[in-house]
Amino acid sequence: MDRRKFIKSAGLALSVATVLPGTALALIKSPNINPHGKSETAIDLNEGADYTIRIGTGLVEVGPQYIISTITYNGQFPGPLLRFKEGQRAIVDIYNDTDAPEQFHWHGQFVPVSVDGSAEEGTPYIPAHGMRREIFVPKPSGLRFYHTHTVAGGNLNAGQYSGQVGPVYIEPKNKLTGYDREEFLMLKEFDPYFMRGGDMSSDFLTGPVIPELKAMQDKAERESPIKTKGYEVGYKIFTINGRQLGHGKPIHVKQGERILFHVVNGSASEIRSLALPGHTFKVIEMDGFPVPHPAEVPVLWIGTAERISAIVEMKNPGVWILGDLADDDRGNGMGTIIQYSGHTGKPQWQKPKPFLWDYCLFGKNNAHVPQPDEIIKMTFAKQQAAAHGFNRWTINGVAFDMKNMRAMFQLKKGKRYRLQMRNASDDIHPMHLHRHSFEITKIGGKHTSGIMKDVVMLGGFQEMEVDFVADNPGLTLFHCHMQLHMDFGFMALFEYVS
Repeated sequence: MDRRKFIKSAGLALSVATVLPGTALALIKSPNINPHGKSETAIDLNEGADYTIRIGTGLVEVGPQYIISTITYNGQFPGPLLRFKEGQRAIVDIYNDTDAPEQFHWHGQFVPVSVDGSAEEGTPYIPAHGMRREIFVPKPSGLRFYHTHTVAGGNLNAGQYSGQVGPVYIEPKNKLTGYDREEFLMLKEFDPYFMRGGDMSSDFLTGPVIPELKAMQDKAERESPIKTKGYEVGYKIFTINGRQLGHGKPIHVKQGERILFHVVNGSASEIRSLALPGHTFKVIEMDGFPVPHPAEVPVLWIGTAERISAIVEMKNPGVWILGDLADDDRGNGMGTIIQYSGHTGKPQWQKPKPFLWDYCLFGKNNAHVPQPDEIIKMTFAKQQAAAHGFNRWTINGVAFDMKNMRAMFQLKKGKRYRLQMRNASDDIHPMHLHRHSFEITKIGGKHTSGIMKDVVMLGGFQEMEVDFVADNPGLTLFHCHMQLHMDFGFMALFEYVS
């Protein structure tokens, strides 16, 4: 049986399993066995779920008299905050109340393929009007999130264009210190539309443009029979936690408080920035991992699916706008109000001085990293408007084929790999590796070490290198996290071989 047929049959089996008698369903066991020979994830109908998620149509009141109908989790946006304890088994029941099969992706967690939520890897779909129980050990600790992982293509009501996004926080065994309380912020746009694309500016990222890479795109555009730009996605509504700026409750603070902001970019395709006038952000974690060098910055830049945890000391009393640097996006809602106790009045905004985002600020000064066992070279390129008006994306000249889903790269368990990525396009690509983390070893022309992530932005016509250890066997998906890019070829599979 090939993998696509297996996915389909497994999905059907799960829908039947929901109506099996308890004695039958209790016989279903997970293959995950701990070192003591005992199953960590045996299914027992007598056990209640830690969380229940229902995928279905919900209403999001983004602004005054502006209510959007979209697919949500538990009828709300963002989906409920799921808090787990590192290393402690969790049970989550997921019901799909829609008319289409769904995938529920545990972004950033080290889970098996059966739970990860990616059809490309082989995770069974959650059938329409069916359910599945997922039992797993949440790890690693820190800020993660969950979202749908279906192909949207030209359907702007599907995939991550919908409201299927929610935060996860896995409590570390040693609790973070240095702050008084937490605030979770989910950045997300709604009401998408197609437009003819243009260049995606990378001018906020450090590092030079590499002429050779620019020449590759220029040559491809000259030789292309299609001279028009491919479709891109724009948005009319911008929100933080599902509310436009000025709608909903402000975040109330006290002078001297240290607020730990957990920020998730839940967008389908947008790079976001955040600034708070008169304040700085002390970045302590990126993608849930502690950074080697916590540093204070005036602006956060957050690629699609990236997460940042940063402490802000409240030492500039007033009523302020915490918002995006882009006036249009902030004016259309990408912001929220920070209100100090005892202060009222119109929220104020002041644009900070120009600041370049440099991942190396948070890395080790000593950039020594172990030598990899193997280097995998990748070049990313764009075929303009080549897929019925959409740009087609390639890795080493190959666009991912959703029909056969063949693996492009091979891994051996325990080996350290270095991905050398070259971006021969003018777009920023937030590159994501499923079920693993990686260490940034070179970016923006500089070497670094110690920065662990699962998504990192690669600027237009730039290069970067990341290292990872192949320590989670099974098919592993690698892709740009822009929905429009991954849907049109920008994916590859790694397979473990003996």
